[in-house]
Amino acid sequence: MTTTIDREFAEFLLQAIDDPQKYGVHQLFNDWWRYAAEDVKEKYVDDFRSNPQHRAFVAGDYYAEPLSISELAEHNKTTLGGQYHDFIVHNGLEEKIAMNYRLFHEHLESQGVLKGMPGEIRYAILRGFQIHDFLHVLTDYDSSPRSEIALQAFSLAQLKFPYFAMWMTVSTARMTFIDPNMIVPTMDAITEGWQYGRQVKNLSFERWEERLAEPIADVRREHRIDPEGKLRIAA
Repeated sequence: MTTTIDREFAEFLLQAIDDPQKYGVHQLFNDWWRYAAEDVKEKYVDDFRSNPQHRAFVAGDYYAEPLSISELAEHNKTTLGGQYHDFIVHNGLEEKIAMNYRLFHEHLESQGVLKGMPGEIRYAILRGFQIHDFLHVLTDYDSSPRSEIALQAFSLAQLKFPYFAMWMTVSTARMTFIDPNMIVPTMDAITEGWQYGRQVKNLSFERWEERLAEPIADVRREHRIDPEGKLRIAA
């Protein structure tokens, strides 16, 4: 039997394509599991269970306590912690860094929003939100819209995960049906991020919060990233 997109869910997808600022991919991701076909869910979960590294990741259930700006400020500017501090402050993310995503998801779960989302997926998205800004710092992708799309493509190349794929879906649908002028920059960003993610050692599974004092150049080199950050196609 051919799997199709649930037509009720399709309305949510169209909302995200029409206005991702009003209805974002994170909302689309949470809503999808109530409508997703079971065989599709199984394919995503099987990917975690079949790969030893992925399996160990979701089995570990590691979840870091929220970091504080004052703690990060104590780290040298050349360290991962120092670079992370500067990224957070420069982008005005002080409130976000203190947010406990686990409590947020527990609230969504109590409201029935996460119905149908497998346990492995719940853990992966929680941890993914925690490390997202670390990935910005490590890859040298800034917070611009172009870099955000590239980083989502990078992440998809490293982990077959529907959240990242939904970013690609919404972005490519918008460039196709709403703003054709975005086709070239969007595809450049996606192509670049995808190729970058395929070349680099997987960044998804590290406990970055425990490596704040390490020189960022060393951490990048360990993961096959240029110590100064990877050069990319000009915007």
